[in-house]
Amino acid sequence: MGWGQSSDKFGYFLTGRSTFARVPFELQSNLIIVPVTINGSDTLRFILDTGVSTTIITDPAAVVKQKLKYSRQVKLVGAGDGQALVASVSGGNTLKMGRMMATFQNLVVLEEDILKLSEVVGTPIHGIFGYEIFNNFVVTIDFLNKELLLYSPKSYKYRSYKGDKYPIVVEDTKPYTSIMALVENDRTLPLKVMIDTGAGHALLLDKYDNRQIKLPEKTIRTQLGRGLNGIISGDMGRIKKIKFGKHTLNNLIASYPDSLSFGMKLSANTERQGNIGCELLRRFIVTFNYNEQYMVLKPIRGLMKEAFEHDMSGVEIRTKGEKNSTRKYIIDNVVVGSPAWEAGVEENDELIFVNDRLTSEMTTSEMTRLLQKGDGKEVSFFVRRNGQIQYIKFKLKRMI
Repeated sequence: MGWGQSSDKFGYFLTGRSTFARVPFELQSNLIIVPVTINGSDTLRFILDTGVSTTIITDPAAVVKQKLKYSRQVKLVGAGDGQALVASVSGGNTLKMGRMMATFQNLVVLEEDILKLSEVVGTPIHGIFGYEIFNNFVVTIDFLNKELLLYSPKSYKYRSYKGDKYPIVVEDTKPYTSIMALVENDRTLPLKVMIDTGAGHALLLDKYDNRQIKLPEKTIRTQLGRGLNGIISGDMGRIKKIKFGKHTLNNLIASYPDSLSFGMKLSANTERQGNIGCELLRRFIVTFNYNEQYMVLKPIRGLMKEAFEHDMSGVEIRTKGEKNSTRKYIIDNVVVGSPAWEAGVEENDELIFVNDRLTSEMTTSEMTRLLQKGDGKEVSFFVRRNGQIQYIKFKLKRMI
């Protein structure tokens, strides 16, 4: 019997006589990060991702002390341009997240931390999970108070004050909704989209499988993110108006991935036009009830009017080191023609200061907000390049 397991409890449950659990989370780079322990480990940090069906340990060093027993190897296929990842399966494990416990669980452990999610998100990330949490509980993601609320399905009762209720369908372990539509002039195009809490963007659309979805007039070519199999490349542009249930959202930024990158993310058997991520979802308090096939949306008044913005500098940043004292910000990519590119910022520059603030004292989210707000605002960088410190100044520019 594994650590902390009891013979009369199997699977996912709330400990004691609890019918409800509250779990604080961090929102970093628009991703939900929750505290998890495995077999009595130190607290690990997991991304809560509706897009994954299994519990994946992305950083194998995080569970070395647990001496997991492996039964077989598997290949993981997900979004991105690279090859499938090799991973090992370990059975009989116990997971804890606050008052939630899961016993006799399989873990899929990557052979190496090839995703480098800690570098991308800018804070330590050890794993990803999702489906089993949503399938076993009614889950409210309270983006206002940064709390996850877990209810036993029998104890949850929907009330109208909790928000508006909309149907969802769970296919291939992933939730989909058809309450979204593109509005262009007098034309309304209904969309079936996956609800993807593991995505930081607002909306991702598939222009390859649906010829009615066209690129906006003005787009930029960029890296849209990172999936299980590497970088997701594509275009980004603005959509004038979408309907999402009862709500209208204007000037939303949409991502249009290359077909290969996108096609590997979702089931080939599922008719869908894209997915929505946390840049859109964080404007609501969202409840998922997989058991009864619905979700609840309660708008957060202060966030509904917040503009959708993208980086205005042209730099994409990754981090090195987990603690403030050792954290380094490295320029991963510079968009050609962007303000930073024209000012002379180069790939692999180490960013030391931004506007007289030491970068090691900033979170990635803080830096992102600083560089995506204020069209025409002057920004100054101190960068280290080949051992030399350089001062670079430019003005932010709304590129889409």
